[in-house]
Amino acid sequence: MIIEDLDRFNNTEVFVTLREINSLINANVGVKRKIRFLYALRDDMFINTDRTKFFEFIVPVIPIINSSNSIDKVLEQEERLTLAEPLDRQFLREVSRYLNDLRLIQNIFNEYAVYIASLETSEDKVLDPNKLLAVLIYKNVFPQDFENLHRGRGVLAGILNRHDELITLGESQLKDEISDLEDLSDRAQRQVPADMQELARLYAMSLIEKLPAMTTRVGVDASPVSLSELSRHDLFESIIEAQRIYYWDVHGNRNSVDISGLQSEIDPSRSYRERKEEIQAKSTQNRVLNSKIIQDLRTQISSLRTAKFNEIVRLSPSAFDTHFDELGEDSRLAKFLVFEGFLDDTYYQYTSLFHKGRLSPNDNKFLIQIRGFSNPASDFQIDNPKEVIAAMREDDFGQAYVLNVKIVDCLLSDPPLYASETTRAVDFISGHFEQSEAFLATYYSSGVEVPTLLGKLTEAWPEFVPTVLVSPNSLEHVANLVARLPSSVLQTMPDWHPTLSEYVSANLPSILSLGIDVDPDKLALLNIEISDLSSIENFPGVARFLFEMGLYSLTPANLNFVFSSVLGLHETEALATQNYSTALRTDSDLLRSNIEKRFVEYFKNVLLRLDGNSEEDVPAIIAAIAHEGLDDDDIAAFLTQQTALLPSLAGTPDRLHPLIVQLGRIEPVWANCIAFLKSEAFDAEILTTYLNQTATLDALGRQPVPDGEVALDLRKFLIEDEGLGEDAYRTYIKLLPRKFRTFPENISEQKLRILVEDGAVSLSPEAFDRLGPYADLQLLFVADQIDVYLADAGSYSVDDDFREKLLGSNIPGEQKLSIVRSMDLSTLSSLPSRARAVGEIIAATEAEDVPMLDATAAQAVILAGSTPATQIALFNTFQASFDKDVTREILSQLPRPFSEISTGHHIPILDMNDQNLELARWLKAKDVISSWSEGLFGRSIRINLFRR
Repeated sequence: MIIEDLDRFNNTEVFVTLREINSLINANVGVKRKIRFLYALRDDMFINTDRTKFFEFIVPVIPIINSSNSIDKVLEQEERLTLAEPLDRQFLREVSRYLNDLRLIQNIFNEYAVYIASLETSEDKVLDPNKLLAVLIYKNVFPQDFENLHRGRGVLAGILNRHDELITLGESQLKDEISDLEDLSDRAQRQVPADMQELARLYAMSLIEKLPAMTTRVGVDASPVSLSELSRHDLFESIIEAQRIYYWDVHGNRNSVDISGLQSEIDPSRSYRERKEEIQAKSTQNRVLNSKIIQDLRTQISSLRTAKFNEIVRLSPSAFDTHFDELGEDSRLAKFLVFEGFLDDTYYQYTSLFHKGRLSPNDNKFLIQIRGFSNPASDFQIDNPKEVIAAMREDDFGQAYVLNVKIVDCLLSDPPLYASETTRAVDFISGHFEQSEAFLATYYSSGVEVPTLLGKLTEAWPEFVPTVLVSPNSLEHVANLVARLPSSVLQTMPDWHPTLSEYVSANLPSILSLGIDVDPDKLALLNIEISDLSSIENFPGVARFLFEMGLYSLTPANLNFVFSSVLGLHETEALATQNYSTALRTDSDLLRSNIEKRFVEYFKNVLLRLDGNSEEDVPAIIAAIAHEGLDDDDIAAFLTQQTALLPSLAGTPDRLHPLIVQLGRIEPVWANCIAFLKSEAFDAEILTTYLNQTATLDALGRQPVPDGEVALDLRKFLIEDEGLGEDAYRTYIKLLPRKFRTFPENISEQKLRILVEDGAVSLSPEAFDRLGPYADLQLLFVADQIDVYLADAGSYSVDDDFREKLLGSNIPGEQKLSIVRSMDLSTLSSLPSRARAVGEIIAATEAEDVPMLDATAAQAVILAGSTPATQIALFNTFQASFDKDVTREILSQLPRPFSEISTGHHIPILDMNDQNLELARWLKAKDVISSWSEGLFGRSIRINLFRR
């Protein structure tokens, strides 16, 4: 009867005897059916604390088991049950160390065999068999705590309830790390200018030691620099890197000194520029590394609430020691299951296999309260929000009941599934904002989908941002908007809600003081502008970011803060008398860039408002008045305020050029020429006259013409200026930094010749053709750049007549031989002069790879040779091309004694040398002569002829 009723045993009251149990054990019934029956019977017969004793009726107790062999027993159980889905062997191996009771192990696995069937047939199939086994281990080892868990009490419940506390603690730790890194980065950045200044002073002092005691100023040209300003001046690097510099004494006398060895004396392995770049590079590398670490930490903060429970627990493992100690000697097992992630806040998904339904007690309690029209707190613990949502009514999502952290997280995590429910929730918040603020405060601190909620509120409720700005809790709302709102939405705020940017600008110190981690990049999206940087001095990372992005008002106070607190400079006193000069002298590109971008604001709010700002140096004055958008009256006031005069035209506005020229303050430097060339008042005749002057020519003749786009018009003017004298033209052409691509139009033959002779134009087919009317210049042009020509000779429109002339130019023999190879050599017999030129080159180069000549051309080349030695050398080279008769014919046309080599009784005598020896050998080999021998003492060669 028992066997027949196994499947319905749980639903009926059956009295079972031990005899019937034994018969069941031996019956031919599936193992799983037997186990289900036995467990059901056990639950009805015994209370939780005694349930393991039941198996003593069935399974013999094996007393000898410990942590060393427990793994074998665990694996035996797995094999005995023949599970469909194998368990993680590593998990089994590790957990077995904590199980030393065979009966306990059998109980666990017998239960596992029962419940795994439910797990395998579950619809979602997302539950983990290993976690199921972990829950069963916990249930059997700690039965009382397992029962308490369902009531929200006990050790495990206490651990799980600390989830939000741990997240808050983890966020705090990560924020502290970010703050420390930002502070470290800020201090490192402030150290860079100090290091740069110290390096400059080292080289400046070494230079001063080389100068006479009465020296007051130094320079590389006629623009001296005071020794007191040397290490900070714009010209410092050019002075240090010069080979020779000028120095002035107290009486104004100028002399020069060689400082070419200065840098090697200070550091033999590195120059000043290299050491400066090393400081900058090191700072940049550290800054990039810190930025990456900070970004990673911010990513960890944003992902902390979605992290697994065991990852959260591991942030502060010692915080749970007192909890685990309550479990007694088996506490280490509980620690293992929790810290390894096998026992966590998803436990209810597995305990639902033991109890009907997927709702936990907390879930049911929530539903009971809302059905009783009692609204639970926003942070009320819901274990299975999907099941709770499924049990809620449609109207519930449009009421305050929806304002639960877990429910809102669930709704926002799956927008397609909960579209209508989410819309109702958002509508409720927008329609009952004051009522919802308490929920929002809770959700900001413990919700996972805060960015999504804020994004939906902003999108669905146009008045959301204006509403939070006037809320009593505006600081907290705005801080979370800035910190959590998606960047794609936040960057639209300056256009749609400019008051948000204004609010953040005015209240940034208070927002930062809330302790909410605000990524400074978000502040850039809002395009804020803080009026007082010193108000966020306690947040160095944010202060530096605002400085780097230029998100601050340009005021004297803010610039003082930047110098002292951000850049770590100690020149705040100089800011009062030469503000712009001091800013330009810094190594901070960011500071200079921000000033340049907003120069009109800087000019009005700083330079004109500082009454004592009268000592700006000349470069700063020129740079200041050169900016567009400045009012003429303001410029006049600024210039009147300064004590320095303008010695240079460079960079000054066109409208001021007449005044500067009238004063005669134009130094003979290329920068002034460029400035005048670009001026609206430019006059080519004036510039030509200026360049022809002896003083100008002497000064500019020692300065290379600048390279780059900025000087392109100047270089073009110089090469096209027909009005320059020949000496001036040649001088300036030699100073050009690079070759031009072609010759200018409308220029005389003499200037074209200068361009060719000085190599000012790159050889190309187009440039070559431009010299078409001047054949001699074409020849000189190609000869001077012969390698360029040979690399692409086929592109040039030249004939063999031109190539023949090229052979007579002063180019290397190998290049001449290349030209010979490109010529039509079949015509040499009719062109004696060309044949001679070709022969001379072949003979002179002694190349093995000589051009291929037919017999006729080779004979012409030989006979055209300028000397007997050349003729014999060529004869030797091409002898393989001739038969015996042609050889005799060529010999007859050579000078004596070679013409005597024919037939007869006479004996021609040749000088002893390598060429004549080679000649004698191959003549004998061709049977042109009968033999040859050395003369007396080896000084001659005797040629023995055939008689006839």
